[in-house]
Amino acid sequence: MAKVTDTVAALAAPFVEAAGCSLWDVEYVKEAGEWFLRVYIDKEGGVSIDDCEAVSRPLSDKLDETDPIEGSYTFEVSSAGADRPLKKPEHYAQFQGAEVEVKLYRPRDGQKNVVGLLTAYQDGDVTLDMKGTPVTFEKKEIALVRLYPRF
Repeated sequence: MAKVTDTVAALAAPFVEAAGCSLWDVEYVKEAGEWFLRVYIDKEGGVSIDDCEAVSRPLSDKLDETDPIEGSYTFEVSSAGADRPLKKPEHYAQFQGAEVEVKLYRPRDGQKNVVGLLTAYQDGDVTLDMKGTPVTFEKKEIALVRLYPRF
């Protein structure tokens, strides 16, 4: 049986593309005792509320029709965000050279959050350029990697 997120991603793809967007990620998580199904979309120049609505309405109907999730849940469609998490190899490839934040499970050199330029990704290991010095974090150390926007 396919994972809920894979099933929803396959259902969402045509609606996301029809709205002129790309599918960033699908999340199915339990928070405060309630299930949430979140579809994150992206678009060159940014995602608007109209883009979210253009995906949400037809996808909601399709989810009701196919009923891939047992039980109740809250459905949301939103932008991947400026500080989006990087999860897939294609995410890392797209943002080579970008500033990212790596959150670690345990402190390394006294720090659990490290910011640097993303220079490499291989099998879950992430290498950052930190002021001219390459630093590699192993997959097992990493809790989260996300873009680090400066405003």
